[in-house]
Amino acid sequence: MSPLFSLENLLALLLLTTLEIILGIDNIIFISILSNRLPRRQALLGQRLGIGLAVVSRTVLLFTISWVQSLEGQHALAVFGHPLSVRSLILIAGGLFLIAKSTYEIHEKLEAVASGKPQTAQAPLSLPSMLAQVLVIDLVFSLDSVITAVGISNVLPVMITAIIIAAVIMMVFAAWVSDFIHRHPTMKMLALAFLILIGAMLLIEGWSPELAHKLHLRNYAYFAMAFSFLVELLNMRLRGHGRPPVPQPAEGD
Repeated sequence: MSPLFSLENLLALLLLTTLEIILGIDNIIFISILSNRLPRRQALLGQRLGIGLAVVSRTVLLFTISWVQSLEGQHALAVFGHPLSVRSLILIAGGLFLIAKSTYEIHEKLEAVASGKPQTAQAPLSLPSMLAQVLVIDLVFSLDSVITAVGISNVLPVMITAIIIAAVIMMVFAAWVSDFIHRHPTMKMLALAFLILIGAMLLIEGWSPELAHKLHLRNYAYFAMAFSFLVELLNMRLRGHGRPPVPQPAEGD
């Protein structure tokens, strides 16, 4: 095994930390949306506990690397003659959960607008309920994250260090992301749409990992999310300037 502080391990740490941050964006969006439904005094605590659960679940899975690697080849059942592994079932279940949860949140917001009620009238979540939902989706995201980590580096200290660094960065920016989504309702709707897209991506990866890899599904999904986010930022900037001034008639008209 190469020394812990070798150039190879340091490069693996840098790459893995970057990927963990990218994969953690999904977690931050989900946690931010749920934490905004908590009582105001519990929102920050909910964000930190949610990210803490993500770190714990990833670390626990890292210590069971052999089990994680075996999930790829364990065929649990066949659907319409198509064999599905344990990992596939977890990804499909997580994708369905994300799609259902995000669709429900969008429906709630549209109903509130249609009935003329303020969006703050949406039923608040309790902290245990919020953490239970975060724990469910953390399992899916953590599994994906750990499999990625194992593929890049088999050195356990490097993988754990990358996850902790990514978690600290996520914790620093989670409050900003949550506040940003809370202050901009259209951005919250876009974030929910992102979660539906991620859920659909998990469904396809669970059903046919080879097809998802061949089509570079993640690259297209992240590009679509980044492009949509930039367009919405331009819209927000345009709205911030207000309506253009009404041109005044020239003298003598």
